[in-house]
Amino acid sequence: MRVLVIEDDTTLGHALQEFLSGQGYAVDWLQSGDRVQGAATAQSYDLLLLDLNLPGLGGLDVLRQLRAEGVQTPVLILTARDGLDDRVAGLDAGADDYVTKPFELPELAARVRALARRHAGQAQTVLECGPLAFDTVGRQVRANGQRLALSVRELSVLEMLMARPGRVVTKQQIVNSLSAWDADFSENAVEVYVYRLRKRLDGTGAGIQTVRGFGYLLDVDSV
Repeated sequence: MRVLVIEDDTTLGHALQEFLSGQGYAVDWLQSGDRVQGAATAQSYDLLLLDLNLPGLGGLDVLRQLRAEGVQTPVLILTARDGLDDRVAGLDAGADDYVTKPFELPELAARVRALARRHAGQAQTVLECGPLAFDTVGRQVRANGQRLALSVRELSVLEMLMARPGRVVTKQQIVNSLSAWDADFSENAVEVYVYRLRKRLDGTGAGIQTVRGFGYLLDVDSV
């Protein structure tokens, strides 16, 4: 999952980037509103975290501009403005959720997960595919009831495959979802993580097929 943080406070921006990266997300960060439209239209994001008090174009104007351009990416507003009129204005401008500062990071993480599930059309916090069960809150995967020891990247790749059972996920989709601007993550890296996942899944009743020229799909029927 790829997240764009728009926050001008350097300390908070760094904290959000580090925290969300630790949750397994690819995180890009902007400190002004002027570049948001270009970034959000050039790259497919799963979520935007948007401050309202931004230098240049303000947060509400950014949000209105994005919605006017047809960008439907979920937007979570993070702001010190806690008045009723401010919350109403943010939601009416097209925000999906509104969190006032200061906030606790575990609550933010829960709201991010909820928006991600809603955007993906998933109501449950556990993805189940054949013998696999992925707890999206605890970030754990079990195969036939036994926990699999996976790295953060391996978890993220498997989550993408489990969210699209029986459908092909391209290498470029995985790169786009898991690679932040400053990360060295390529299609070759995807191949490495898929190779490792195949070894982890060996004997579980689930496997990853390569569809040549396209990408990968999770197979829980023929293995």
